[in-house]
Amino acid sequence: MILSRTSGFIAEAGFTHSLTPARNCTFGCSYCYVPTMRVQGGLKPEDWQRWGQFTTYKQNAAVLLRRELRPGQVIYCSPLVDPYQPGEALMPEVLRELIAQPPAVFVIQTRSPGILRDLELLQALAARCTLRVSFSITSNRADVLRRYEPKCAPYAERLQTVAALHEHGIPTFVTLAPLLPCDAEALLSDVMRVSPNGLIADPLHIRATKPRGATTRDIALVIADRQNEGKWFDASFQAALVDDLRTRATRAGRAFATGPEGFSWLARKMS
Repeated sequence: MILSRTSGFIAEAGFTHSLTPARNCTFGCSYCYVPTMRVQGGLKPEDWQRWGQFTTYKQNAAVLLRRELRPGQVIYCSPLVDPYQPGEALMPEVLRELIAQPPAVFVIQTRSPGILRDLELLQALAARCTLRVSFSITSNRADVLRRYEPKCAPYAERLQTVAALHEHGIPTFVTLAPLLPCDAEALLSDVMRVSPNGLIADPLHIRATKPRGATTRDIALVIADRQNEGKWFDASFQAALVDDLRTRATRAGRAFATGPEGFSWLARKMS
Protein backbone atom coordinates (compact mmCIF):
# COMPACT_ATOMS: atom_id res chain seq x y z
CA MET A 1 0.00 0.00 0.00
CA ILE A 2 1.33 3.45 -0.95
CA LEU A 3 -1.72 5.62 -0.17
CA SER A 4 -2.72 5.99 3.48
CA ARG A 5 -6.04 7.21 4.82
CA THR A 6 -5.48 10.50 6.59
CA SER A 7 -6.17 11.39 10.19
CA GLY A 8 -5.61 14.35 12.50
CA PHE A 9 -4.29 17.62 11.07
CA ILE A 10 -4.21 16.54 7.41
CA ALA A 11 -7.67 14.97 7.51
CA GLU A 12 -9.08 18.08 9.20
CA ALA A 13 -7.69 20.15 6.33
CA GLY A 14 -9.67 18.06 3.84
CA PHE A 15 -7.20 15.49 2.50
CA THR A 16 -8.48 11.94 2.09
CA HIS A 17 -5.11 10.26 1.52
CA SER A 18 -1.40 10.84 1.96
CA LEU A 19 1.46 9.55 -0.17
CA THR A 20 4.88 9.08 1.42
CA PRO A 21 7.42 7.92 -1.21
CA ALA A 22 10.24 7.15 1.24
CA ARG A 23 11.04 6.21 4.82
CA ASN A 24 13.48 8.68 6.43
CA CYS A 25 14.62 11.98 4.89
CA THR A 26 18.18 12.99 4.08
CA PHE A 27 17.45 16.68 4.60
CA GLY A 28 17.61 15.71 8.29
CA CYS A 29 16.33 19.06 9.59
CA SER A 30 17.16 19.49 13.27
CA TYR A 31 13.60 20.44 14.22
CA CYS A 32 11.79 17.76 12.18
CA TYR A 33 8.92 16.30 14.18
CA VAL A 34 8.68 13.05 12.22
CA PRO A 35 11.33 11.06 14.18
CA THR A 36 9.41 11.77 17.38
CA MET A 37 6.44 9.84 15.92
CA ARG A 38 8.47 6.61 15.81
CA VAL A 39 6.30 3.59 14.94
CA GLN A 40 3.20 5.80 14.72
CA GLY A 41 4.89 7.42 11.71
CA GLY A 42 5.64 4.08 10.07
CA LEU A 43 9.30 4.30 11.07
CA LYS A 44 11.71 1.63 12.18
CA PRO A 45 14.16 2.13 15.08
CA GLU A 46 17.04 2.78 12.67
CA ASP A 47 15.03 5.63 11.17
CA TRP A 48 14.55 7.69 14.33
CA GLN A 49 17.96 6.73 15.69
CA ARG A 50 19.74 7.79 12.47
CA TRP A 51 17.32 10.40 11.14
CA GLY A 52 18.72 12.23 8.14
CA GLN A 53 21.60 9.83 7.54
CA PHE A 54 19.90 7.72 4.86
CA THR A 55 16.60 7.14 3.14
CA THR A 56 14.71 4.11 1.88
CA TYR A 57 12.69 4.81 -1.25
CA LYS A 58 9.57 2.81 -2.03
CA GLN A 59 10.76 1.53 -5.39
CA ASN A 60 7.37 -0.05 -6.20
CA ALA A 61 5.49 3.22 -5.56
CA ALA A 62 4.31 3.58 -9.16
CA VAL A 63 3.00 0.00 -9.31
CA LEU A 64 1.14 0.43 -6.04
CA LEU A 65 -0.31 3.76 -7.17
CA ARG A 66 -1.64 2.15 -10.32
CA ARG A 67 -3.74 -0.15 -8.13
CA GLU A 68 -4.83 2.38 -5.52
CA LEU A 69 -5.62 5.62 -7.35
CA ARG A 70 -9.27 6.68 -7.56
CA PRO A 71 -10.83 9.79 -9.17
CA GLY A 72 -12.17 11.40 -5.99
CA GLN A 73 -9.04 11.23 -3.86
CA VAL A 74 -7.47 14.34 -2.32
CA ILE A 75 -3.82 13.42 -1.81
CA TYR A 76 -1.09 15.12 0.24
CA CYS A 77 2.53 14.26 -0.63
CA SER A 78 4.08 14.03 1.86
CA PRO A 79 3.43 14.44 5.59
CA LEU A 80 6.54 12.48 6.66
CA VAL A 81 9.39 13.16 4.21
CA ASP A 82 10.25 15.67 1.52
CA PRO A 83 9.39 14.02 -1.81
CA TYR A 84 12.26 15.92 -3.46
CA GLN A 85 15.00 15.22 -0.93
CA PRO A 86 18.62 14.77 -2.12
CA GLY A 87 19.17 11.72 -4.31
CA GLU A 88 15.47 11.39 -5.22
CA ALA A 89 14.69 9.78 -8.58
CA LEU A 90 11.22 8.38 -7.92
CA MET A 91 8.84 11.29 -8.45
CA PRO A 92 8.74 11.21 -12.28
CA GLU A 93 7.27 7.69 -12.13
CA VAL A 94 4.78 8.79 -9.48
CA LEU A 95 3.72 11.81 -11.55
CA ARG A 96 3.24 9.70 -14.68
CA GLU A 97 0.88 7.38 -12.81
CA LEU A 98 -1.06 10.38 -11.51
CA ILE A 99 -1.35 11.78 -15.03
CA ALA A 100 -2.68 8.43 -16.26
CA GLN A 101 -5.20 8.15 -13.39
CA PRO A 102 -5.70 11.65 -11.96
CA PRO A 103 -7.13 12.08 -8.47
CA ALA A 104 -9.32 15.07 -7.62
CA VAL A 105 -6.47 16.97 -5.93
CA PHE A 106 -2.75 16.33 -5.59
CA VAL A 107 -0.54 18.50 -3.37
CA ILE A 108 3.25 18.35 -3.15
CA GLN A 109 4.89 19.65 0.03
CA THR A 110 8.58 20.41 -0.50
CA ARG A 111 11.43 22.82 0.22
CA SER A 112 13.57 21.62 -2.66
CA PRO A 113 14.41 23.38 -5.94
CA GLY A 114 14.72 19.84 -7.30
CA ILE A 115 11.02 19.98 -8.09
CA LEU A 116 11.84 22.16 -11.11
CA ARG A 117 13.27 19.09 -12.86
CA ASP A 118 9.70 17.81 -13.25
CA LEU A 119 8.09 20.99 -14.63
CA GLU A 120 6.74 19.33 -17.78
CA LEU A 121 5.18 16.47 -15.81
CA LEU A 122 3.71 18.92 -13.30
CA GLN A 123 2.17 20.95 -16.12
CA ALA A 124 0.69 17.78 -17.62
CA LEU A 125 -0.78 16.78 -14.26
CA ALA A 126 -2.15 20.28 -13.65
CA ALA A 127 -4.11 19.93 -16.90
CA ARG A 128 -5.79 16.78 -15.57
CA CYS A 129 -6.53 17.54 -11.92
CA THR A 130 -6.17 20.20 -9.24
CA LEU A 131 -2.44 20.37 -8.56
CA ARG A 132 -0.78 22.60 -5.99
CA VAL A 133 2.72 22.91 -4.61
CA SER A 134 3.18 23.93 -0.99
CA PHE A 135 6.73 25.28 -0.77
CA SER A 136 8.36 25.67 2.64
CA ILE A 137 10.43 28.75 3.43
CA THR A 138 11.52 28.88 7.05
CA SER A 139 13.90 31.85 7.44
CA ASN A 140 15.66 34.57 5.46
CA ARG A 141 18.82 34.35 7.59
CA ALA A 142 21.67 32.31 6.12
CA ASP A 143 23.23 31.67 9.55
CA VAL A 144 19.95 30.25 10.86
CA LEU A 145 19.46 27.98 7.86
CA ARG A 146 23.02 26.67 8.29
CA ARG A 147 22.33 25.85 11.93
CA TYR A 148 18.88 24.27 11.73
CA GLU A 149 18.66 22.84 8.20
CA PRO A 150 22.17 22.82 6.65
CA LYS A 151 21.31 20.38 3.86
CA CYS A 152 18.46 22.48 2.48
CA ALA A 153 18.61 25.07 -0.29
CA PRO A 154 19.56 28.67 0.53
CA TYR A 155 16.90 31.33 0.89
CA ALA A 156 17.40 33.06 -2.48
CA GLU A 157 17.17 29.77 -4.34
CA ARG A 158 13.90 28.92 -2.66
CA LEU A 159 12.41 32.26 -3.62
CA GLN A 160 13.59 31.71 -7.20
CA THR A 161 11.96 28.27 -7.22
CA VAL A 162 8.59 29.64 -6.12
CA ALA A 163 8.79 32.32 -8.80
CA ALA A 164 9.70 29.74 -11.47
CA LEU A 165 6.81 27.46 -10.51
CA HIS A 166 4.36 30.35 -10.86
CA GLU A 167 5.94 31.40 -14.13
CA HIS A 168 5.28 27.92 -15.52
CA GLY A 169 1.66 27.87 -14.38
CA ILE A 170 2.00 25.65 -11.29
CA PRO A 171 -0.21 27.00 -8.46
CA THR A 172 2.17 27.40 -5.53
CA PHE A 173 1.59 28.45 -1.94
CA VAL A 174 4.44 29.47 0.35
CA THR A 175 4.31 27.83 3.76
CA LEU A 176 6.27 29.78 6.36
CA ALA A 177 6.64 26.63 8.40
CA PRO A 178 8.17 26.11 10.76
CA LEU A 179 9.05 29.73 11.46
CA LEU A 180 12.72 29.78 12.41
CA PRO A 181 14.55 32.86 13.71
CA CYS A 182 14.28 35.45 10.95
CA ASP A 183 13.62 39.05 9.99
CA ALA A 184 9.89 38.41 9.78
CA GLU A 185 8.93 41.67 8.09
CA ALA A 186 11.52 41.26 5.31
CA LEU A 187 10.66 37.57 4.92
CA LEU A 188 6.99 38.36 4.42
CA SER A 189 7.79 41.10 1.91
CA ASP A 190 10.01 38.80 -0.15
CA VAL A 191 7.48 35.98 -0.15
CA MET A 192 4.63 38.23 -1.25
CA ARG A 193 6.82 39.46 -4.10
CA VAL A 194 7.30 35.96 -5.58
CA SER A 195 3.91 34.43 -4.71
CA PRO A 196 0.47 35.90 -5.53
CA ASN A 197 -1.40 33.42 -3.32
CA GLY A 198 -2.45 33.38 0.31
CA LEU A 199 0.20 32.65 2.92
CA ILE A 200 0.29 29.69 5.29
CA ALA A 201 2.35 29.88 8.46
CA ASP A 202 3.05 27.75 11.50
CA PRO A 203 5.54 28.18 14.33
CA LEU A 204 7.77 25.39 15.63
CA HIS A 205 5.94 22.58 17.41
CA ILE A 206 6.25 22.89 21.19
CA ARG A 207 4.66 20.92 24.00
CA ALA A 208 3.13 24.07 25.52
CA THR A 209 0.79 24.41 22.54
CA LYS A 210 0.81 20.80 21.32
CA PRO A 211 0.42 18.56 24.37
CA ARG A 212 0.11 15.33 22.38
CA GLY A 213 1.65 13.79 19.29
CA ALA A 214 4.74 14.76 17.33
CA THR A 215 6.90 17.63 18.47
CA THR A 216 10.20 19.37 17.68
CA ARG A 217 13.31 17.25 18.24
CA ASP A 218 15.53 18.01 21.21
CA ILE A 219 18.51 18.82 18.97
CA ALA A 220 16.77 21.97 17.73
CA LEU A 221 16.16 23.06 21.32
CA VAL A 222 19.86 22.59 22.08
CA ILE A 223 20.82 24.71 19.05
CA ALA A 224 18.36 27.43 20.09
CA ASP A 225 19.69 27.48 23.64
CA ARG A 226 23.29 27.82 22.48
CA GLN A 227 22.38 30.71 20.17
CA ASN A 228 20.08 32.51 22.65
CA GLU A 229 17.13 31.84 20.33
CA GLY A 230 14.96 30.09 22.88
CA LYS A 231 12.19 32.68 22.59
CA TRP A 232 11.28 31.16 19.21
CA PHE A 233 10.06 28.14 21.21
CA ASP A 234 8.02 30.29 23.59
CA ALA A 235 4.25 30.12 23.09
CA SER A 236 3.57 33.81 23.74
CA PHE A 237 6.39 34.91 21.41
CA GLN A 238 5.12 32.57 18.70
CA ALA A 239 1.56 33.85 19.02
CA ALA A 240 2.70 37.49 18.79
CA LEU A 241 4.88 36.71 15.76
CA VAL A 242 2.06 34.99 13.89
CA ASP A 243 -0.37 37.79 14.76
CA ASP A 244 2.09 40.38 13.44
CA LEU A 245 2.56 38.46 10.19
CA ARG A 246 -1.20 38.11 9.81
CA THR A 247 -1.71 41.85 10.31
CA ARG A 248 0.98 42.76 7.79
CA ALA A 249 -0.32 40.28 5.21
CA THR A 250 -3.91 41.46 5.65
CA ARG A 251 -2.87 45.08 5.18
CA ALA A 252 -1.21 44.02 1.93
CA GLY A 253 -4.43 42.39 0.77
CA ARG A 254 -3.24 38.81 1.25
CA ALA A 255 -5.08 35.96 2.91
CA PHE A 256 -3.14 34.48 5.83
CA ALA A 257 -3.86 31.37 7.87
CA THR A 258 -2.26 28.80 10.12
CA GLY A 259 -2.83 25.12 10.84
CA PRO A 260 -5.62 23.13 9.20
CA GLU A 261 -7.31 26.31 7.95
CA GLY A 262 -4.31 27.19 5.82
CA PHE A 263 -3.78 23.66 4.59
CA SER A 264 -7.46 23.46 3.66
CA TRP A 265 -6.70 25.97 0.89
CA LEU A 266 -4.42 23.35 -0.62
CA ALA A 267 -7.03 20.60 -0.45
CA ARG A 268 -9.85 22.43 -2.26
CA LYS A 269 -10.75 21.23 -5.72
CA MET A 270 -10.68 23.92 -8.37
CA SER A 271 -14.07 24.43 -10.00
